[in-house]
Amino acid sequence: MNKQALKPVSQSERILSLDVLRGFAVLGILIMNIQSFSMIEPAYLNPTAYGDLTGINRWVWIMSHLFADSKFMSLFSMLFGAGIILFTTRIEKKGIKPAKYYYSRSFWLLILGLLHAYFIWYGDILVIYAVCSLFLFLMRKVSAKKQLITGIIFIAVPSLLYFFFAWSMSFWPPEGMETALAAWKPGTDLVHEEVLNYQGGWKEQLEHRVPAAIFLQTAFFLMHHGWRAAGLMLIGMALFQWRVLTAERSYRFYFRTLLIGLTAGYFLTGIGVYQNFRNEWSIDYSMYLGVQFNYWGSVLVAMGYIGMIMIIVKKIRTGWFVNSLARVGQAAFTNYLSQSILCTLIFYGHGFGLYGTVERKIQILIVFCIWTFQLLISSFWFKYFRYGPAEWFWRSVTYLRLQPFRKSPIQ
Repeated sequence: MNKQALKPVSQSERILSLDVLRGFAVLGILIMNIQSFSMIEPAYLNPTAYGDLTGINRWVWIMSHLFADSKFMSLFSMLFGAGIILFTTRIEKKGIKPAKYYYSRSFWLLILGLLHAYFIWYGDILVIYAVCSLFLFLMRKVSAKKQLITGIIFIAVPSLLYFFFAWSMSFWPPEGMETALAAWKPGTDLVHEEVLNYQGGWKEQLEHRVPAAIFLQTAFFLMHHGWRAAGLMLIGMALFQWRVLTAERSYRFYFRTLLIGLTAGYFLTGIGVYQNFRNEWSIDYSMYLGVQFNYWGSVLVAMGYIGMIMIIVKKIRTGWFVNSLARVGQAAFTNYLSQSILCTLIFYGHGFGLYGTVERKIQILIVFCIWTFQLLISSFWFKYFRYGPAEWFWRSVTYLRLQPFRKSPIQ
C-alpha cells in the first residue's frame, strides 16, 4: 500500500451525526467548566464552598447541574471511543496495520494534553483520554455487547470505591479528615491564596495549577477519571458498532432512548440535588454518597441527548442549526482548547484577572457569548480551511506529513 494513500478523512467521508454530536458536546462542556475557570477548585463539586448560592445564582447552579454536570463529558467520552473504531477501521480498509498511526495519534494527544494542563488549565481531559486509549486499542474488535458490559463494570468501580470511602470515613485519623475538609470547604486563608494565585501572573498560577493537574492525572485518575472515561469510551464503541451514533436506527428507537434517558437521568440527578441540599452539603454525605445520583444519572442523560440529536439530524440534515453544530464539531479539539484560552484570559491574571469575582448568573452569560462566537467563527472558518488549527496539527504529526490546510477554490 502506497503511504501517500493514507490520509485523514475527507469532507465527503465525514459522518454528519458524529460532527453534530461533537459540536453539541463541546459547547455543553463549557457550562460546567466555566465554574472551574472562574471559581476556586472545591466549588466545582461543592457549590457551598464559594460564591453566592441564593436567588438566580442558586437556580443557575441547579439548572447547570441538572442539564450539564458530567452529561456532556459523558457524551464527549463516548464519542472519543467511537472515534477509536472509526480511525482504526478506516486505516485497515486501506490494507495498513493501524497500530503505528493509532499510537502516534495517542502520543501527540498526550503531549498536547500535558501542555494544556500545565500551561493553561489544570482541568484538562485530553491526558485522561490519551492514557485510556493506549489499552482500549485492544478492545476495538471485541463484540459490542462485551464492550458495553465491560464499560458498565469500569464505570461502577469509582462508585464502589466511593461507597467504601463513605463507610470508612468514621475511621479516618483526625489529620486525614482535616485534609478532606480543606479540599471540600476550605477556610478563608486557602480560598484567599487560590484566588490570589490565579489573579496573579503565570508564575503564581503555576503554584496551584501544577499540583492540581498532577492530582487529577494520578490519584484521581486511578480513583475516578480513568475508570469512568474508559468505561464511557467502551460504551461509545458499542454504540458505534450498533449504528446508534450514525443516525441509522429508527425514529422509534431514538425517541425511546430520548424519553427513557432524560426521564430517568433527570429524575436521578434531581433526587441528588434535593438530598444534598437537605443534608446541607455535609462532607460525610455529599462528598461520596451524594454524588452517586448524578454520577449514574449523567450517563442516562447523555444517552437521552444522543437520542435527541439523532432525531434532529434525521429530520433536518441541512439548515443553520445542524450545519453550525457540525462545524463546531469538526473543530471540536480547537474549540475545546480555545474555550480554555478565552476563559483564562477573562479570569486569570495575565488577562482581565476576574477570578473569584464573577457570580454564577454572569458566568452563564459568558458561556452564551462564547457559544455564539464559536458557532459563528467555526462556520466562517470552514469556508476557507479543511481543518481546525489543532486538528490540522494533530493530523500532521500523526501521519508525519503536513496536511493540506486551505481549501482549493473549487471546494
